[in-house]
Amino acid sequence: MEKSIEEIWKDGFLKSDALIAPKINKLYSQKSIHIIDKFKRMFRKNLIAIAVGSLSFLIVSYFLHIAVMGVLFFIMMMALLFINIPLLRELENIDKGQNSYDYLKTFSHWIQKQIAVNKRFATFMYPILFVAIVVGAWYSDTGNGYLGERIASGILVVFPDTYLVFGVPLFAIVIGLIIIALLIIFGGRIYMWDLNVIYGRVLKKLDELLEDIEKIRSQDTA
Repeated sequence: MEKSIEEIWKDGFLKSDALIAPKINKLYSQKSIHIIDKFKRMFRKNLIAIAVGSLSFLIVSYFLHIAVMGVLFFIMMMALLFINIPLLRELENIDKGQNSYDYLKTFSHWIQKQIAVNKRFATFMYPILFVAIVVGAWYSDTGNGYLGERIASGILVVFPDTYLVFGVPLFAIVIGLIIIALLIIFGGRIYMWDLNVIYGRVLKKLDELLEDIEKIRSQDTA
């Protein structure tokens, strides 16, 4: 009866006198490099997409008369790139010459750092993006004045007793502040959801591979 992969590793994992162990080590090393290289490509493409998309939106926003929105959005995306480009350099400098376990552990530490940094930034990014959208829309030029002024005038026609603060209905300000507070509180969770949508499958494969290797190592030392 053929041995299971766990039994083979238990008998020969990292033992120089076992002929099968080097082949398995090489297989896991190749799988490790493949998964991490795939993540690198996705991460790099995502940053390029952010740079191109934010610049494109900045240009388009000028012609759509929502330049304020475009500028604020562009500034936030540049800040996001400023944070993540150094992280990409760190990722690319991870030594592939390590064994598969050390390589995966080093990458795992890097991904935890990347998540921690971006979660903190997300508590500011999402609220500011919301403000950029609202302020940009409010001050968009419709040809007959700003959109916000027309909305406020329409509200006053229906509800003449509406209290305004710098031309903005008070209830709208209150709702906006509540949304900003919620985005600050849940910004980290929103980022984790976004991360899972983009990189979830790759990170799941990474966790499974690392778990397999740790299980085999623990059996080998038992």
